[in-house]
Amino acid sequence: MNQRRNFSFSSLLVLLLLLLLSPAVVLGECEADDNSDRDRATALKYKLVALASILLAGTIGVCLPVVAQKKIPALHPDKNVFFLVKAFAAGVILSTGFIHVFPDAFESLTSPCLPKKPWGDFPFAGFIAMVAAMGTLAIDSFATSYYTRAHGKNCEDGKDGGGGDLEATDGGGGGGGHVHVHTHATHGHSHGAISAGASSDEAQLTRHRVISQVLEVGIVVHSVIIGISLGASESPKTIRPLVAALTFHQFFEGMGLGGCIAQAKFKARVVAWMSVFFSLTTPLGIAIGFGISNVYKENSPTALIMEGVFNAASSGILIYMALVDMLAADFMNPKVQASGRLQIGVQISLLLGSGFMSLLAKWA
Repeated sequence: MNQRRNFSFSSLLVLLLLLLLSPAVVLGECEADDNSDRDRATALKYKLVALASILLAGTIGVCLPVVAQKKIPALHPDKNVFFLVKAFAAGVILSTGFIHVFPDAFESLTSPCLPKKPWGDFPFAGFIAMVAAMGTLAIDSFATSYYTRAHGKNCEDGKDGGGGDLEATDGGGGGGGHVHVHTHATHGHSHGAISAGASSDEAQLTRHRVISQVLEVGIVVHSVIIGISLGASESPKTIRPLVAALTFHQFFEGMGLGGCIAQAKFKARVVAWMSVFFSLTTPLGIAIGFGISNVYKENSPTALIMEGVFNAASSGILIYMALVDMLAADFMNPKVQASGRLQIGVQISLLLGSGFMSLLAKWA
């Protein structure tokens, strides 16, 4: 029930974004719009290629960590390879926030098509990104606290139902879980140790579930905006480099999100919904953009403000999630801290992920 409620909350946020953005982007005009390189027929071909390639890349990226951890032991969340892959994906997400999304937000909110007051008098892009990061921290904290208390209450209610002689809690790690066996001589000591271990495992699982939900919201917000902008464009010169860049981007963002979903251990139905939801957001944005391309004015004040605000908020969410919930958590993991080789490996993997994604800014 908690999983379904949490997923519904993220779905409603994105639907609200679509309702706000779709009608708003068609309002107002700015003479800075350039019609010189428009070719509707050629642009349509690139859009269809982009839609198919992005959909395929996103689907493979988000599903690969979830499926691979069951089929390939080396990609289990407790294995070294998983830390390396997740560090690379976190680098992609971090670079997306800093190099791709935030500069777009800054450009939109400082456009000459906007009135100087108030947009030219204050760095709104940085302010909104900062507020979004702090808001994500608050949501992260309160959601974790809420679900931890809810789980604790459920455990207390379950204790009255009578216990058996064997209790098992699957910790999800390589150790195979914690098992409590009642004995006369060591009952008191062992029960306390197992309870503490189970509590720690549940707290960690709750964190992974909150992280995966919040990260998905941050990713899909800017994915929808990117999709609408690409779908509404009629310039082959603009769309062509975006196809490869966004395909790479969508694949590794999906890898990062899929890794978090794999660690969260959701039920199969929730995993399926989250994967489909992520995979369809950018293609859905492209379809919406294509539908409104006749009336869409990318330099209209309303479009610039909406895109700038949502991009700035999305960049704050992505930067926070990459640094705090993905990189800091994994880099400080006891398994990583105990191995100098693994520490160097995740550092290199992070640099490669952020470097490759940053290089794409040359074309997209």
